[in-house]
Amino acid sequence: MNSERTESLPVTQDESGTRVDVFLAQRLGISRALAATLCTEGNVTTAGKALGKSRKVSSGEIIEAFMPVRPDPLEIRVELVEDLKIIADEDDYVVIDKPVGVAAHPSPGWVGPTVVGALAAEGFRISTSGSAERQGIVHRLDVGTSGLMVVAKSERAYTALKRAFKERTPKKIYHAVVQGLPDPLEGTIDAPLGRHPGHDWKFAVIEDGRPSVTHYKVLEAFGRASLVEVTLETGRTHQIRVHFSALRHPCAGDQTYGADPKLASALGLTRQWLHAQRLGFFHPVTGEWVEYTSEYPLDLSSALEMLREGDF
Repeated sequence: MNSERTESLPVTQDESGTRVDVFLAQRLGISRALAATLCTEGNVTTAGKALGKSRKVSSGEIIEAFMPVRPDPLEIRVELVEDLKIIADEDDYVVIDKPVGVAAHPSPGWVGPTVVGALAAEGFRISTSGSAERQGIVHRLDVGTSGLMVVAKSERAYTALKRAFKERTPKKIYHAVVQGLPDPLEGTIDAPLGRHPGHDWKFAVIEDGRPSVTHYKVLEAFGRASLVEVTLETGRTHQIRVHFSALRHPCAGDQTYGADPKLASALGLTRQWLHAQRLGFFHPVTGEWVEYTSEYPLDLSSALEMLREGDF
């Protein structure tokens, strides 16, 4: 835990025009989320005036950042997660079925359970490669998304799987219930994604975003919603949610990206209907292709049954 302190940061000419939160993150070596929190708390000032996170810094001014004592946001909390299922336990990796409400690893602002902490509580020894709080993590699922994840147990598995996901060789198949009926019934969404210009915590289709490709196929149509199978070619944050929202077919229950709250309430959904249903990859040691599947959790299966029966 760091001691309480104040940092005085003169703005250079090269830094002029940078957002305050970005400036602080770069100069203090902290996350942008923590920098934004410091601004929200009134701990960032210049000439005695508090600064908002989006204000642009100017060359020559001195930014004062008060750093209060706070717990390490990246400390791994070892705690059991009752609904986390072990699908496969191999010498070099473990495949889990992650429940909703669990993050892949610790991060600033997250105080709930994590995959890393849950596996530690179960007695798993996972790879120590990568940053301390992300041990063994080679890919992620959103907190609000359930389904399959593979976590490396050995260093050789971490290296091989990390490379595989970077090269996009694993097969990641999701099932989603989206509002309405996509047209065509099978297609590809090719639209670049980046941070939403008005909300740091959201993402959007933007012209200069990172290339993002989603393939989909409608499996069942129910009128107000459709069950679709989604194959990711890229794996951007919130990719499926943002792509279908851009098509005006948001995931049912996903009110962050425009879902109908009345439909969500009728179906008993408190999160997006999105599940990582199938995961395949080359074994990190033998090279053999392996594939795993996951059943829908109760909240999603119940909502789907209501759609099939028209009982909502």
